[in-house]
Amino acid sequence: MNAAMLVLVVLLPILAGVLIPVLPFGSRRQMMVYIEGVVLLDSALTISLLIAQPQDAFELFRFASNLSISFRLDGLGTVFAGIVSVLWPLATLYAFEYMEHEGHEKIFFAFYTVTYGVTLGIALAEDVVTMYCFYELLTLVTLPLILHTLTREAVLASRTYLYYSLGGAAFAFVGMIFILSYGTTSNFVPGGVLDLAKIGDRTNLLLLIYVLCFMGFSVKAAMWPFSGWLPKAGVAPTPVTALLHAVAVVKAGAFTTMRITYYSFGAEFLRGTWAQAVVMIPVIFTIVYGCSRALKETHLKRRLAWSTVSNLSYILFGVVLMSPLGLVGALCHMIFHATMKICSFFCAGAVICKTGREYIHQLDGFGRRMPKVFAAFTVSGLALMGVPGLCGFVSKWNLVKAAVADGSTLAYLGIASLMISALLTAIYMLTISVRAFFPAKGFDDASIADVRDPGWKMLLPLAVFVAAMFLFGLHPEPILVRLQAVAALVG
Repeated sequence: MNAAMLVLVVLLPILAGVLIPVLPFGSRRQMMVYIEGVVLLDSALTISLLIAQPQDAFELFRFASNLSISFRLDGLGTVFAGIVSVLWPLATLYAFEYMEHEGHEKIFFAFYTVTYGVTLGIALAEDVVTMYCFYELLTLVTLPLILHTLTREAVLASRTYLYYSLGGAAFAFVGMIFILSYGTTSNFVPGGVLDLAKIGDRTNLLLLIYVLCFMGFSVKAAMWPFSGWLPKAGVAPTPVTALLHAVAVVKAGAFTTMRITYYSFGAEFLRGTWAQAVVMIPVIFTIVYGCSRALKETHLKRRLAWSTVSNLSYILFGVVLMSPLGLVGALCHMIFHATMKICSFFCAGAVICKTGREYIHQLDGFGRRMPKVFAAFTVSGLALMGVPGLCGFVSKWNLVKAAVADGSTLAYLGIASLMISALLTAIYMLTISVRAFFPAKGFDDASIADVRDPGWKMLLPLAVFVAAMFLFGLHPEPILVRLQAVAALVG
């Protein structure tokens, strides 16, 4: 397949999204058909790329001898692009019903569609310069989505998101400069690109730069102490928060840490150094910290947001183990968490959209009136806990296996944090389901007479996600074989 397709799948949703506010749609239905058509077409083109696996790169333009905007599809990019291309059409379909009464739909869907192309730009970036440019662009195109409602909370949340993201990008920029200065190429190469002859006696300096770069990119992955922006961003419409928490922004943060660890600095250069310990400690802390905050939270979407904070550090834990097994675990959880968390957020969004209730204490009895939504929510909760037979168990098992193989004290502390997290997850997820299906004695059913399941545009994505959680949990081998092939290249 022609390598020019790489740039097509990135630019198509960007250009199509820019046109949404100016196109003279005759009705809302026409706009929906246009948007879903563009997203489905781009997803089909992306999936065809993933199948064909073109080996050549496509250079869009070049700034200088080693600075360019260019795209290439490698094994790691295949994983992230696959997640995005499969989930985005379902998220868009869900958004049509959710946004029906939210207002300013054209502007919303313009940025929503553009974000699809920008996220694919990160996944398909051939080099650190291209990835950094699209990483920055992702901040700019998602900011209006968080700001969409224009409430005071939305303004404050968008400001916090911008400050955190720009601060993280500044540290990431420093890392990019050092990679360009001490690397043999700006391209991503399995095993890293650092030129040891250039480094000389500056090893500790490069390790410090790696720590700064990792911390910078991990801002979007909401690692402590940079996690505060994510729960605040929950003021955005649920189709936005679902993408922020499950697909685009946070996964871009996790993906970029993989790139710089395994494809720029190199795991062999980093493994066993003080830099590995420095980044592993906050990752392990965040796993427990996020769950603890989720347990205390009474707002439904914010509870799920703190759960995301914890689960993202599962992925980062696999990354900082700096081994092929660790990368397999990280990639596995990146895929499966996207499925589990987008399902739980869409369930929360259905409740908020159809009933206006946002707090957990308001959900008593809802399982009887919204059985389809809360059945899906319960399955996602069980998967997040790591119950065997569901996909969450598979990714956690692979992370624990990688930590045992590592054998270090910090790796075993990481295993302990995963076990604590599983217990806390059971409490903060299942308490919601129990309240919904088994309200307290004397509960008045008439008080929720207006509550009912949403329409098919919301329910169809939930059904797909539930089926995927069971499918991945019972038959993970095809995905694991692919991930092991990707990880085997990084050494």
